[in-house]
Amino acid sequence: MDMDREAGGRAMLASLLDASHLMPLDALPEKAGEHARTAGFTDLLIYVTDLEHRELHLLAGPNGAPPDTAQDIRIEGTTPGRAYQYGWLTSSSLNEAVGIDWWLPIVDGTERIGVLRVRSVYDDARAREDADRLAALLALLIVSKRTSSDTLAKLTRTEPLNIGAEMAWNLMPPSTYADGRIVISASLEPAYRVSGDVYEYALDGPLVHLTIFDAMGHDNAAGLCGALALGACRQARRQGAGLAAKGEAVETALIDQYHQRRYVTGILATLDTRTGVLSWVNRGHHPPIIIRGNRWSSHLTCPPAHPMGTDLGLPSIVCHEQLQPGDRIVLYTDGITEARSADDSEFGLERFTDLLVRHHADGLPVPETLRRLIKAVLDYHDGHLQDDATVLMCEWLGPTTENTEPAAALTGLLDRDRPLTSTTDESSRP
Repeated sequence: MDMDREAGGRAMLASLLDASHLMPLDALPEKAGEHARTAGFTDLLIYVTDLEHRELHLLAGPNGAPPDTAQDIRIEGTTPGRAYQYGWLTSSSLNEAVGIDWWLPIVDGTERIGVLRVRSVYDDARAREDADRLAALLALLIVSKRTSSDTLAKLTRTEPLNIGAEMAWNLMPPSTYADGRIVISASLEPAYRVSGDVYEYALDGPLVHLTIFDAMGHDNAAGLCGALALGACRQARRQGAGLAAKGEAVETALIDQYHQRRYVTGILATLDTRTGVLSWVNRGHHPPIIIRGNRWSSHLTCPPAHPMGTDLGLPSIVCHEQLQPGDRIVLYTDGITEARSADDSEFGLERFTDLLVRHHADGLPVPETLRRLIKAVLDYHDGHLQDDATVLMCEWLGPTTENTEPAAALTGLLDRDRPLTSTTDESSRP
């Protein structure tokens, strides 16, 4: 019997993988449901998160959603939301006649794509392992097809993007990345009304490149300026330019295009994962913040050069900081600290740093820490920001070698040893 079920689990994954090569994303829910029955799973539903990580939205097949199925589920305070937030399997109902309903996170690395709901006729370790592997395969398939899918793009939006946001979200890398050395997460708000903020991270052997830019203005020209800066930086980096030279390449591109009428501030940084040495150049921007432990933060100082595009002649100085394992580097734009509430009080660096330390102390993975941090910032401003507010956070997990297994901090969203949580939360049940 166990051998038959093991074979069924393998057949489910193999047949779905084979079918995926010529499958549009729209067909994934029905095809996944069809092949999942081989392993004893029925009533399969796939939900993906929106740009702001507030809700989960049903990915329906060509025939539409099943009857009485929730199209949208909030993340806060629901069973599916807990699976998404904490990264472990949860249960919403148990009926011996039909099986048990499970919610599982759909995660690519630590990038949270959404959640999977399946009904399993079995309730044991074998079934849970098969469900985990199915969710992992679905994550890979969604990621591989999303750049060509308008269906998914529209589903992850709760309102139309402006032109700047359309450009920025298609230029920047995914908002989350992790391996055995680092965990990175980024957020850009207001997600649907982007003007000149952009971020980037990139891996080059043991080096991790971290970049954040803030272009002047709040119009489409600011978005074009930010896109030009990101493209110039990326080109220079891939040709072997160092930190200072990357900033100069951005400046040259901006002056050639805008003749000193537009400028961009930014931080260009590189983390050596072998040693934990962070190197950075400040081009007229707010300095990085380091969060260490539960009660310690540092606002790194480095003599700033002029904003890129102004040609003021200030030297670019490369500064260095030795990190400790578990340290979190935080890059941010002034839309975070200079945003004002209804009574015109500024959010401020002190309040922002305090929020960083308090959310870091919760011990949650970087993506969930940042999601809660941004929610707190938005709540302070009643959900309305007057300027782009961007945060790029990177946690260094410690020195690694080629044979090092991913550090424990990486597995926060992939912890399959957690006890299954049962609840009868009606608000989360389709």
